[in-house]
Amino acid sequence: MNITVTKPFMPPYADYQRYLAGIWSREWLTNNGPLLNELEIKLKECLSVKNLLFLSNGTAALQIAIRALELHGEIITTPFSYVATTSSIVWEHCTPVMVDICPDTLNIDANLIEQAITEKTTAILATHVFGNPCDVEAIAVITKKYNLKMIYDAAHAFGTQHKGKSLLAYGDVSTCSFHSTKLFHTVEGGAVISPHANISKRMAMMRNFGHSSANDFGDVGINGKNSEFHAAMGLCNIKHMPEILKVRRRLCERYVQNLKGLPVSLQKILPKTEYNYAYFPVMFESEATLLKLVEIFNLNSIYPRRYFYPSLTKLPYIHGQNASVAEDISRRILCLPLYHTLSLEEVDMICRLVKYN
Repeated sequence: MNITVTKPFMPPYADYQRYLAGIWSREWLTNNGPLLNELEIKLKECLSVKNLLFLSNGTAALQIAIRALELHGEIITTPFSYVATTSSIVWEHCTPVMVDICPDTLNIDANLIEQAITEKTTAILATHVFGNPCDVEAIAVITKKYNLKMIYDAAHAFGTQHKGKSLLAYGDVSTCSFHSTKLFHTVEGGAVISPHANISKRMAMMRNFGHSSANDFGDVGINGKNSEFHAAMGLCNIKHMPEILKVRRRLCERYVQNLKGLPVSLQKILPKTEYNYAYFPVMFESEATLLKLVEIFNLNSIYPRRYFYPSLTKLPYIHGQNASVAEDISRRILCLPLYHTLSLEEVDMICRLVKYN
């Protein structure tokens, strides 16, 4: 049996069937149905956030956030993230300005942000990489000083808490992904979270073609809605989150224990953080070592993944920008398998391959 980098958590089949029976009887499949509303309420309770909108995916969440904040010109961002972080900026006709990352946390280096600000800068879009908090306090000082908007790509950050509150509560808008690869998933899905009621109201219109009522339009919009079927999966999964987080923590602790003393380095989690154990990234001494181990893993039916390779500075539509730390890390980092049904014995086997090769 293959050991892949991740596998989706699957709730009891009978639980999902019960939700399906209700969908069939109501014949209400999408357009702000009762299950979608129930999921939004439960997510707000789970995450202790005031305003949350369930969307079709995390990329639409980024695009709606950029549009709702009326961003233009330059947006300072990270070169170490999934491509959607950068492509959403470009898609919304803004210019991404790459600021290098901290080699320990793997997040945007707050100490380098100010020197990248110009008269064209309107916002910062930073990623909580692998669910590890950015330096939110330092970044908040910068955004206030220069009157910039702040979007956090929190695709990995569901369940992470920083200084006693959800990491999704920081910034003007946080965006989340509920794709099936995430620790909380709705098969496909995403969310926007904002402390500002007016911004949330605007994003609610934008996800529904701009409708302010059945016959009126208050803004330009797209179809960013999600269905009752996806909401049903979310309602099934959310009740299992405490157990999911517990299992992932146990697996990560086993990895750390087994890899101790080996020539690998791990991501440094920001202090005062209750981490969600979304991923288990390992940095090797060289790309050659990484490639050798990937080959050995594959021969043993183990399939880790190179997150995030290459650096986003290498995208064909990004020109003349460099980020030496991100480019170096991206060549040497590998996410090892991590999912709910992975066994401790399988973790041990993976680590033995690292140790003896």
